[in-house]
Amino acid sequence: MRLLISLAALLLSVLLLQLSSGGVGPLDALSGLALNFSRQEIGMLGSAHFFGFFIGCWWAPRLMGSVGHSRAFAAFTATGAIGLLSHMMVVDAYAWAVMRVASGLCVAGCYTVIEAWLQAKVTNETRGRTMGVYRVVDMTGSLAAQMIIGILTPASYVSYNILAIMCCAALLPLTLTTAQQPETPDAPRLRPRLAVNRSPLAAAGVVVAALSSASFRMVGPVYGQDVGLSTGQIAWFLSAFVLGGALAQYPVGWLADKYDRRWVLIWLSAAAMISCAITVSASGLGTTGIMLTAGLFGLTTFPIYSVAAAHAHDFASADERVELSAALMFFYALGAIAAPYAASALISNFGPGALFGMIAVGHGALILFGLTRLRARPTKQKRTRYIYAPRTSFVIGRLIGRSRERD
Repeated sequence: MRLLISLAALLLSVLLLQLSSGGVGPLDALSGLALNFSRQEIGMLGSAHFFGFFIGCWWAPRLMGSVGHSRAFAAFTATGAIGLLSHMMVVDAYAWAVMRVASGLCVAGCYTVIEAWLQAKVTNETRGRTMGVYRVVDMTGSLAAQMIIGILTPASYVSYNILAIMCCAALLPLTLTTAQQPETPDAPRLRPRLAVNRSPLAAAGVVVAALSSASFRMVGPVYGQDVGLSTGQIAWFLSAFVLGGALAQYPVGWLADKYDRRWVLIWLSAAAMISCAITVSASGLGTTGIMLTAGLFGLTTFPIYSVAAAHAHDFASADERVELSAALMFFYALGAIAAPYAASALISNFGPGALFGMIAVGHGALILFGLTRLRARPTKQKRTRYIYAPRTSFVIGRLIGRSRERD
């Protein structure tokens, strides 16, 4: 209990930030549809968000080292709030794309500060509990952010103003805390080749994870509207995906610790392809069928990043873990930048089912690559722990730290 009280300000900031940043993606998609943006323009907004996210991941540790934790957090929060408030002042898809770069920059920067602060507070004895609470708060905020779309009116200044207020509110707990700012950790070197050298399959896996998650979360509202869902139903549709992913973590983690992780990735991708086919088929089976298939889709695709990351860390030394986590995040960001625009273009040309067709093709490619990697080398006998790895910043590896090491 004392640990939770000491982390309360940071965790409250996480919750408010997730409510704000998690809500802007689907709100932008629905607003774009209401304002007659093209499908490609809506996809461009999602890609712009992840472009800003990538810049923020790289820049945030350096800014934090220059001005400190609180000032860096304030700067990134202000950037996100400005992006949100500017939406209905300039109604243009390309201007919105610039604003979404600002929102992505805000998310990456704020999470970098929060995770660096958490890392300074935890000890090896409290790391597991801290990460558990952190993941629950983050996932709860993500789930609530999808639900909030059901009460926000698309293309409304008030809706964006509400999200901006929550973004600004995230500033208060962290900046008003009386706890002393910790020392700024060194920024991890970004070495993408490290991930490829340690596990080419893991690098491919995180790209496919981005293909699934980023395209669904950013373009899923377009799919939902095209198959006849109302705004409130789209909120449940997106929430079902997040909830399915949350429920998958424990059973998939058990499988990933017990069996060869390459086979776990292969079977997850096979299940993902099946869930894609079921989701497209269920579009005419009514609202309940669509919701259930969204949960199944989250169940089969959400854990792939964490399984791939665990597999990569099996072949890394302890002093490489932070840089390896950053390298995997780099590949995830690349996939997330490309996926929403590609998905929206396919929907525009071939209909809503093309979203899941693209995702299924990506998982099919991962299966084939995984089968070839089975012959490349044997699996490690002594493996790291499976943990749910949030896709939040390049410094998440520091916070996870020794949680991967086995006794």
